[in-house]
Amino acid sequence: MARDQIDMTPLSSREELVGWLEAGIKPQSEFKIGTEHEKTPFTLKGHRPVPYEGPRGIQALLEGMQLLLGWEPINERGNIIGLHDVTGGGAISLEPGGQFELSGAPLDNIHQTAVELAAHLAQVREIAEPLGIGFLGLGMTPSWSREEIPAMPKGRYGIMTRYMPKVGRYGLDMMYRTCTVQANLDFSSEADMVKKLRVAVALQPVATALFANSPFTEGKPNGFLSFRSEIWRDTDNARAGMIPWVFEDGMGFERWVDYALDVPMYFVKRGETYIDVSGSSFRDFLDGKNAKFPGEKPTLSDWANHLSTIFPEVRLKRYLEMRGADGVPMRQLPALPAFWAGLLYDDASLDAAWMMVRGWDAAMRQAIRDAVPRLGFKTPVDGRYMFEVARDCLALAHAGLRRRARVDHLGRDESRFLEPLDAIIDAGRTPAEEMLTKFNGAWAGSVNPAYDAYAF
Repeated sequence: MARDQIDMTPLSSREELVGWLEAGIKPQSEFKIGTEHEKTPFTLKGHRPVPYEGPRGIQALLEGMQLLLGWEPINERGNIIGLHDVTGGGAISLEPGGQFELSGAPLDNIHQTAVELAAHLAQVREIAEPLGIGFLGLGMTPSWSREEIPAMPKGRYGIMTRYMPKVGRYGLDMMYRTCTVQANLDFSSEADMVKKLRVAVALQPVATALFANSPFTEGKPNGFLSFRSEIWRDTDNARAGMIPWVFEDGMGFERWVDYALDVPMYFVKRGETYIDVSGSSFRDFLDGKNAKFPGEKPTLSDWANHLSTIFPEVRLKRYLEMRGADGVPMRQLPALPAFWAGLLYDDASLDAAWMMVRGWDAAMRQAIRDAVPRLGFKTPVDGRYMFEVARDCLALAHAGLRRRARVDHLGRDESRFLEPLDAIIDAGRTPAEEMLTKFNGAWAGSVNPAYDAYAF
């Protein structure tokens, strides 16, 4: 979750909310790629959760990173909770259980993404190793119970922690035990946004299968390949899911605004204080009818922050966020933005992807989404299997990146970053299945070796 926005311009109309989203439109020549990735900190000795306080805690890690990078600290009530790069636009933030997130800068190509990720992980290691902290590249913590994981001192997370058990079975697991890698991509018009959003929603389960990487809970196989993905099926269905209405006639920025107006709010931030307004609607707030702020209108910050608490499989802000993948080790990380850029930033590949999914109805998209956390490549898809669909999508992504023709200093295009996914398709097994094979073989029924094999 990115840092909270700060813009106290008061809002008075629905049109202003629509305009805020429309401002994301940019010419194709200015398209960027943003990558966000989360990783779980653990103690190198004993493989335990890392507390916030103390000489070897998350706070000390962030303070060390600040000294190393010179980035601006993000503080809340005297605690450092993140860092912001005022020059490049990147940020480091904390998820509820201390998961360390890099919100990457908007970059021109995947070559730059790979450099950014490698530099970030090298910097983190430089500070973390002397503190006895390592980081894990999995979609979910493999061995800890929720109760063992310390809460970070962020007001918004306190509100969410109280609210989540009221609206789903797995909300606290999502907050405290999962990690993802996300790609953020641009659009050139409202129609372009709608087309990309529809393709991305329909094909999000493909990314879930290719990146499935969370088969363990509390030291044992949990029966899923991506339990992180399964968790989202019962977290808070008022703000998550496959958003079937985006495939209906009339879809556009206004329709997204109407959806967001009725998604229950979590909080309103004033200064450094988070006010709990959980369950209330932004629509009432816009009408001056929020019980905690009678007669008061929301600000642009309130709107931007509210949009960041909506969690469908693909999220619209001033760009599109791909949200279906588990966290993965370093080599696979650039493959996610490469996959989506190849599909969505090349017109021929985007058209081919749309032709692939346009005949799927809402029930079919939902059935695929419901099955993929457990079945992965064996998920039935329109008379075929997910494996075949993933293979076809990967071929489209390769072709799209080749046509994009963004080359590095050695003349290589971005398609080389898809090689980890090629290897998965060649093996015919998801990353989770590879890990389960190790668990049942060389690891002798223990998840402990994962802390070495899948560490950054």
